[in-house]
Amino acid sequence: MPTLVFATHNQHKLEEVAAKTGDRLLLQSLTDIGCHDEIEENGTTFRANASIKSHYIFNKYKLNCFGDDSGLEIEALNNEPGVYSARYAGEHGNHEANITKVLQNLDGVENRKARFVTVISLLWNGEEHFFEGTVNGTIRTEKVGAKGFGYDPIFEPEGYSITFAEMSMEEKNSISHRAIAMEKLIGFLKEQTQK
Repeated sequence: MPTLVFATHNQHKLEEVAAKTGDRLLLQSLTDIGCHDEIEENGTTFRANASIKSHYIFNKYKLNCFGDDSGLEIEALNNEPGVYSARYAGEHGNHEANITKVLQNLDGVENRKARFVTVISLLWNGEEHFFEGTVNGTIRTEKVGAKGFGYDPIFEPEGYSITFAEMSMEEKNSISHRAIAMEKLIGFLKEQTQK
């Protein structure tokens, strides 16, 4: 079974991906390989940030790996928060503050169209491959639901009347931006591991 490192310490992300990959791969996190380095994501696009992460791990540990970058793009806010989604309100990973800032910036705005984007950079045997997933939706005026993480409580995907935070992991995994990008990645890895 091939080992693949996911360049993240985020247990939520790892669980989402592990639920998709099953027993096809030995999926490891940065914590699992003992990497606690601060990888500076200073790219201006999701693609650049994903690539920074995967190259850092591949160059240091010589392991097949992938990094992802995801974010929320809101049409009326010129696609903000975008690559700054995790630190939109200043402090990295302060979900409450980030949500509050989005809702304040959209106060009184009619156009609430948004989309979640994930870009994955995979380094497989030294070659880089990119996989992208997007899901369109709208931003609610207030938080609903207690599941998920990040902006999930205010994002209602197109075709649904509930937010990501109201969905089970299985339900979210079947339609999320990360799930779409992961399906493409897994399809590619299946081909590679069957050769």
